[in-house]
Amino acid sequence: MQRIQLAVDRRTESGKGVARSLRRAGRIPAVLYGGGRSILLSLDPMALTKLLHSAAGENTLIELKGGSLQENERLAILRDVQHDPLTGKPLHVDLFEVALDRAIRLKIHVEIIGETPLGVKEGGVVQHGLRELEVECLPSLIPDAVNVDASQLKQGEAIHVRELQLGEGIRVLDDPALVVVSVTTPMSEEKLAELLTATPKETKEPELLAKKEEDAEAGAAPKGEVKAEAKGKEEKKEGKAK
Repeated sequence: MQRIQLAVDRRTESGKGVARSLRRAGRIPAVLYGGGRSILLSLDPMALTKLLHSAAGENTLIELKGGSLQENERLAILRDVQHDPLTGKPLHVDLFEVALDRAIRLKIHVEIIGETPLGVKEGGVVQHGLRELEVECLPSLIPDAVNVDASQLKQGEAIHVRELQLGEGIRVLDDPALVVVSVTTPMSEEKLAELLTATPKETKEPELLAKKEEDAEAGAAPKGEVKAEAKGKEEKKEGKAK
């Protein structure tokens, strides 16, 4: 597990105005959560960007330096980073305090490694089903990524969560039946053409016509009986009149 030092300053004020002032001064606001409390901090956005581009990225174990922090407050991981939607620059950071002897839950990026899968060489298509894996482990055991070798997969084959080997002390929390990566057989040109030319109208019209014919037949019989009954009454009336 990669560990990176990050310099921070303590701050006492919060709010949008304070955040804007910090950014104008070349800093960004941060909050350290843990132990039922929160500590207001500020840090250098360039240092944060460097951390995010490290091998472990957001799962890097961070040693906080400065900010008048106690010994047990100096180890943390990133919980959330807010970015400017236009520039992509970090605007705010949430940190979570950790202890080396307490397990934590977090999501690890899944990376597909190895040569081109056998099924792809035969014309198949790789489907990356799971891009993050939720795990529970001690901070010192947090992996930089979950590497999955799909090079031996043939068409119609898949690797599931239950088949992953993450090492001792790391517990996977996701459903064991979830597909991490698979190689599927591409649709034939004939099948594709059939789906493209078929329309809902063509497939449903026979059923609709049959239903209308049944309704028409069901409704015609009573009308015929009513007319016959009316005609019989008229004939009786005419007979009495005679």
